[in-house]
Amino acid sequence: MKCYLLRHGQAVDADEWQGSDFDRPLTAKGKTRVERAAKTLAAWGLDLDVIVTSPLLRAKQTAAIVAEQFRLRDRLVEDARLGGGFGPVILADVLAEHGAANAVMLVGHEPAMSRIVGQIVGGAAVEFKPASLACIELALPSSAHGTLNWLIPADVLALKS
Repeated sequence: MKCYLLRHGQAVDADEWQGSDFDRPLTAKGKTRVERAAKTLAAWGLDLDVIVTSPLLRAKQTAAIVAEQFRLRDRLVEDARLGGGFGPVILADVLAEHGAANAVMLVGHEPAMSRIVGQIVGGAAVEFKPASLACIELALPSSAHGTLNWLIPADVLALKS
């Protein structure tokens, strides 16, 4: 199974946000960068089966943009377990629920994204900037180990074509 891990786009600064962190949205720049990144990914022909997103607004907005570009609005799933920190056990549980899929995209947050990629590939230190994407190959959805195929920073994904 291919597991794509996408960190949400640039969000309004937490120190400037007056509401609940749960409702903190993407900035206009964040939306634009995610839209450009989604177009790039669609042009690459990623064959996604399902997109699973954190319930926090900034992740849901990011996932919705990607789902729209991939025409997968009907296969966009919200999962509360991606809302906070998660590790290999929760990752395995989430992926097991989509075990028939060949490719799953998870949209979430830091520091969970960096931590999960690092743990899966054997303890590496990984930096996940907003709207960056990693592709991990897992032999089984329930596996806690895999191969990092690539990690692409948002700056590369959002380049104008």
